[in-house]
Amino acid sequence: SKPQQEGIYQHYMRIAEASPRPIIIYNVPGRTSSNVAPETVLRLAQASEQFVAVKEASGNLVQATKILKERPEHLAVVSGEDPLTLPMIGAGADGVISVIANVFPAHFSAMVRSALQGDFDTARRLNFELLDVHPWLYIENNPVGIKAAMEIAGFCSKEVRIPLVPLSDATYLKLKAAMDAVPMFEVESKSIG
Repeated sequence: SKPQQEGIYQHYMRIAEASPRPIIIYNVPGRTSSNVAPETVLRLAQASEQFVAVKEASGNLVQATKILKERPEHLAVVSGEDPLTLPMIGAGADGVISVIANVFPAHFSAMVRSALQGDFDTARRLNFELLDVHPWLYIENNPVGIKAAMEIAGFCSKEVRIPLVPLSDATYLKLKAAMDAVPMFEVESKSIG
């Protein structure tokens, strides 16, 4: 189903009423087929301080910037789109809930830390080094791409449960080539794995 904004608002408010825990609003339209509009995010954050963050993965920098501009002080905004993390931090985002960091933890976290500290030259370089990997993680489906990347890095098997199927052999080879082109990938994967 694709709920209206009022339905999304009421859903999150019921969660807040039922749980004393802090809540992160997940806006991942690519997975849910529903976008949580900036107005809804802001309305939730103003209604309850239990809403401590939003994972903004709409892919829309204008939407993210609107939330950043109007958010209350208690609401963190984190990127949920790895390729857009650097521009989002540049606009004021507080961090990221990442996929690619599962395979490139040192590399990606160094990029995020550099950006948060205002060292955008280093952040840009590190971001550019990972840029060609991102599309291969999502081209067939999520999480099959990251599972394949984790196998390439030596962390786990690429196997997934039905109805998902593993990354195709052709895409697997392209993903591996993109990963191998990242400086220090071999060193990073061996030091962690």
